[in-house]
Amino acid sequence: MPRRREPVPFAFVAEADRFRSNVTPPPREAPGRTQRAARGLVGLALAAGLLTSLLLGVEALRPEHASATSQQSGSSAGR
Repeated sequence: MPRRREPVPFAFVAEADRFRSNVTPPPREAPGRTQRAARGLVGLALAAGLLTSLLLGVEALRPEHASATSQQSGSSAGR
């Protein structure tokens, strides 16, 4: 049984492109002195953590450090 097709008005699609809301969001508040200081301290703590992990990681990857670790483990296995 064939369906009867009804015409669909597409005028609402054309109007949607032209529609602009008259409701504007409220303006953002400027961060206060305390909030800026807190953000700066968080950024400083993150940077210090990354720098510390980098320094410790480079120290652990040095060849003389790796050979000293393997010699210690080998000498303890021989006892």
